[in-house]
Amino acid sequence: MVSKMMLCDCSRDQFRFEEMPKSPESLATRDFSASGFSSRTGDGDSRFDEGSIEEAESSLREALSLNYEEARALLGRLEYQRGNIEAALQVFEGIDINTIGAKMRQSIVERAQKLGSRRGRSNTGTGMAMSMQAVTLLLEAILLKAKSLQELGLAKDAAQQCKFVLETVESALPHGMPDAFGEDCKLQETVSKAVELLPELWKQAGLFHEAIASYRRALINPWRLDFEQSARIQKEFAIFLLYGGIEAGPPSLGSQVEGAFIPRNNIEEAILLLFILLKNFALKKISWDPTIIDHLTFALSMSGQFETLAEKIEEVIPGIYNRSDRWYTLALCYTAAGQDDIALNLVRKTLGLSEKPDHSSAALLAAKLCGQSSKYAHEGVHFAHSVLETCEFKFDHMKGVASHLLGVALGRKARSADSDSERTKMQHEALIALEEAAVSENKDPEVMFSLGLENAEQRNLNIALDCAKKYLAMMAGGSLKGWKLLALVLSAQHHFSDAEIIIDAALDETGKWQQGELLRLKAKLQIAQGQSMHAIETYKLLLALVQAQRKPVRAGNSKLKDGDDRVLELEAWQDLAYLYINLGKWHDGDLCLEKAKAIKPHSSISWHAKGDPTFWRALNKNFDYI
Repeated sequence: MVSKMMLCDCSRDQFRFEEMPKSPESLATRDFSASGFSSRTGDGDSRFDEGSIEEAESSLREALSLNYEEARALLGRLEYQRGNIEAALQVFEGIDINTIGAKMRQSIVERAQKLGSRRGRSNTGTGMAMSMQAVTLLLEAILLKAKSLQELGLAKDAAQQCKFVLETVESALPHGMPDAFGEDCKLQETVSKAVELLPELWKQAGLFHEAIASYRRALINPWRLDFEQSARIQKEFAIFLLYGGIEAGPPSLGSQVEGAFIPRNNIEEAILLLFILLKNFALKKISWDPTIIDHLTFALSMSGQFETLAEKIEEVIPGIYNRSDRWYTLALCYTAAGQDDIALNLVRKTLGLSEKPDHSSAALLAAKLCGQSSKYAHEGVHFAHSVLETCEFKFDHMKGVASHLLGVALGRKARSADSDSERTKMQHEALIALEEAAVSENKDPEVMFSLGLENAEQRNLNIALDCAKKYLAMMAGGSLKGWKLLALVLSAQHHFSDAEIIIDAALDETGKWQQGELLRLKAKLQIAQGQSMHAIETYKLLLALVQAQRKPVRAGNSKLKDGDDRVLELEAWQDLAYLYINLGKWHDGDLCLEKAKAIKPHSSISWHAKGDPTFWRALNKNFDYI
């Protein structure tokens, strides 16, 4: 008997729904005979017979003592479990949620009230408008209807059904479900699934702001979700905030707690969620998910908070990351944060004999860091050679990168050579390495820049000019250092007016906060052309820009670092002081030097300039010294 089979299925797990098995058989499309509901196979037609559904429903009501809605809910659930989505949806459509919604809310309220007055005593729900088993069965049916609509591509309608489930429970239990509420029914399981499903349905429907509201509602409201469910929702919400392309805006005023941190944008809210996930993992409340660090790396990198990223990686409990890999990752973070000394120490530890001495990526990073300083240039040469020996012509890309870094390190080392012959030898080797890199990495603009810079250092100005032009073409004119290199090479050829035109073009292409060095170079070019008054005006623009950069800014703005703008300001005051001294304006020169000494009291350049006006004043007052 089909009714007995349904009863057995119901008694095994009354309120559980599973993934849909791939069965074409549909209870709702069968013919039922009075003798035992014998099935009849047709010609494969997928039309549904409403009369058969009603007959099956009637049989269920008689066999299991169910009312109309409950019978529909049970029959629809069985159809869904068998994979008959359209048949299940046709059955669920017979349930009028507007009619039963008020009864379900009343039953939930009454159940909560009885639990409050009879703590510790069992309650069968007698006298309620509807039993809790019936309420759970109907809410599960509505949720299954939402999943059926989702399977058929009707995400918006599915979201409305899912929303009804949550609103029904929330209106009845505004302060959350009591602890003992779900002991003898599976209402909590149904609600938890609906909370997790609703934001996904809104996203599939293209209603992204509704999805954001649903995510926030899921995390703020007292749904009594377990830590793993909350973690999944937090992670999905963070992913949507980072990559969804929709500005979420701040949470509503009603959900804000006085004194609490309020995220100002998507990235801040996503970072906050990911921080919570890391904290819960540290407390062993959730299992480890490596993608959390991946998303956090993206979020903190976008906001320029590399040191914070390093701190969070260091806080990850031991055993998750290999020690040497953790050091290498931290080195990358500190490199991006501009703390090259810390990064170099970490990468040296990574390459230690007891760790990973053959870690090619770490060796390349070490060569890059060492090549930026004359003090460590010899180590950079060593690290680059070690990568070249490891490659053995198997990895052309890595060989090209190593050759590039070798050329840079050799060029840096040549500047501090003890003899001219040693310097000439290293400069020659640097050019050979950079030319080899330019052949294998002909699409890497940084190789072309380094080749141009090295040729400029060795006074091969025509080659340097050609490399600078190629570099700017590869960067589509969007590189500050490329414009500077081109202008410097032109000025070295005494084409000062052409160099100034290049700087003006660069100022048009460069953001406001990156214009400081260009303005200083422009002022020097104007001085070289004898345009002293124009140079003074340019320095004034530069100093005004530096002052504007000191104002507090929100995270993520691309202003200069504190140390960089102080150095630029110091150099601007010193340049301006020398300019005024050359013009014979001693008082203005003194004022500029006082400004420079306030920034760096022991600067040798400032004291040297301070001596000049004193000397010339003495000559002007007493000609016997001449």
